[in-house]
Amino acid sequence: MLTREEVMAYVLNKYDVQLEYMWKKYPSFAVLRHAQNRKWFGLVMNVEEAQLGLDGHGAEEIIDVKLDPKEVEFRQGTKGFLPAYHMNKNHWIAIRLGQFDSKAICDLIDESYQMTEK
Repeated sequence: MLTREEVMAYVLNKYDVQLEYMWKKYPSFAVLRHAQNRKWFGLVMNVEEAQLGLDGHGAEEIIDVKLDPKEVEFRQGTKGFLPAYHMNKNHWIAIRLGQFDSKAICDLIDESYQMTEK
């Protein structure tokens, strides 16, 4: 399982990118974006389960990543994946951080980073 802190450490170490907390209204929402072109490649959030369409009253730690639309379609409905929260649902998908091992999430972060490089 990958935590927010581990996501932060991973992207800092691999891409020299710091999480950016851009909204006072949403202090737990952190953007991952390229230094050069300022494009987003991830969004880490702590979101109420009900807002994600899940049963429960707690909050869930997720990361939205950008993937090829075919990959998004393939992963929709798979355990641990949700429709992207506040992003284009054809190009972005939400990953429940507590549902996957670190390597699987890091691979998807890498894929998103590469898709948004240009």
